[in-house]
Amino acid sequence: MSSLRIFDVAGSGMNAENLRLNLVASNISNANSVSSSIDQVYKSRQPVFAAELKNIMDKNNTASGVNVLGVVENQAPPIMEYNPNHPMADATGYIYKPNVNTVEEMANMMSASRSYQNNVEVLNTAKNLILQTLKMGR
Repeated sequence: MSSLRIFDVAGSGMNAENLRLNLVASNISNANSVSSSIDQVYKSRQPVFAAELKNIMDKNNTASGVNVLGVVENQAPPIMEYNPNHPMADATGYIYKPNVNTVEEMANMMSASRSYQNNVEVLNTAKNLILQTLKMGR
């Protein structure tokens, strides 16, 4: 395995965690939105990741990066609240709130932030090791 492949692996991890952080921010910012229709209410979004196992059987290339497969919406039903005096209430008096769990989103945010930081540390360590290796030739 090339020693420079580590930069690709850590970079793919950073891209994945960046997407995860953006989705968490979107979910939290829409957590208190209200809709008059069950079809128009905001739904929590989560990323789907997979390991890229390219040439994993090759003994010279055992590193795998992170592949973002897509973004999925949470299929849990939205929160229905009876509030007939609300301006956005439907004909039956209900308003609909997103299925966003802010505690879960905050835990996701902390996990994604730490994972991003870990990938930055991997990049910095690899860079320092390569620089030290180059200095050995002096």
